[in-house]
Amino acid sequence: MTSMQPSERTAAARAEMLLRIRAAKNSQFSIHQAGVEWQQIPRHYGHPARPDEEMLQLFADRLRDYDAQVERISDTALTATIVRILAQRGHPRMLAPAGIPPELLSLYPFTIDQNDHTAAELDRFEGVLTTATLAIAETGTIVLQNVPGQGRRALTLVPDFHLCLVNTSDVVDSVPAAFARLTATATLPTTFVSGPSATADIEMTRIKGVHGPRFLHVLLID
Repeated sequence: MTSMQPSERTAAARAEMLLRIRAAKNSQFSIHQAGVEWQQIPRHYGHPARPDEEMLQLFADRLRDYDAQVERISDTALTATIVRILAQRGHPRMLAPAGIPPELLSLYPFTIDQNDHTAAELDRFEGVLTTATLAIAETGTIVLQNVPGQGRRALTLVPDFHLCLVNTSDVVDSVPAAFARLTATATLPTTFVSGPSATADIEMTRIKGVHGPRFLHVLLID
């Protein structure tokens, strides 16, 4: 059999693609049938079974790789740790969403956002304090949703510094495990954050803070 030349292979591939498009356009295949078949696709995701300590260490290591700061603390040390971190940063003007426990805000002059600050007003704050819905160890990702204690996404996109509180019980191993946990709140606006904002231009110059805060500090709370 004579082998095809590159130009012939290209023409054959193009013809096959056009045939498939034409068949799809003329098909009587319904949206309902498509949905049924989509549901029947086997999904055998991997579910790592790391010990808890190994999983938490992996999460912290991933965050540090992304240039975030991570501290693991006890619940009793939380308020004092927040005050210390903000003092080290020069007492920045800080925001917090409604729903943050009042005892965490009692020793520092936080401004509570009630969805009443414009983008320009948010830009006048140096930082924001939030909780998190959960975190993913394998990817070093924090998951934020529009719920009390986390607020709307503008709060964590405009200020330059994000101090995020993550309970160790809310850290899961993998992305499939995270989506399983998020099923009950799947209709809420959800943001996945892996480290501080960073991007690179065509010359590979790394620039921080273009799409979000330049600085992320995570407190892992036992």
